[in-house]
Amino acid sequence: MARAKNLKAGDGVTWDTPQGETSGTVVRKVTSTQKAGGHTAKASKEAPQYRVKSAKSGKEAIQRPEELRKS
Repeated sequence: MARAKNLKAGDGVTWDTPQGETSGTVVRKVTSTQKAGGHTAKASKEAPQYRVKSAKSGKEAIQRPEELRKS
């Protein structure tokens, strides 16, 4: 699958975790420093990241676009 570039809320995505591949959906684009899952994401308008929700656990995380693949 190709790496995702222009994602929007509701898009299905997959990403790698230490436990293996995870799938879920994009919640929203993040353009400022935010916390999720004990991690602080330093996003900006020039380098946005995406808040994603795991389909399996329901937990949210913030991922860089290069870590996400559209599913």
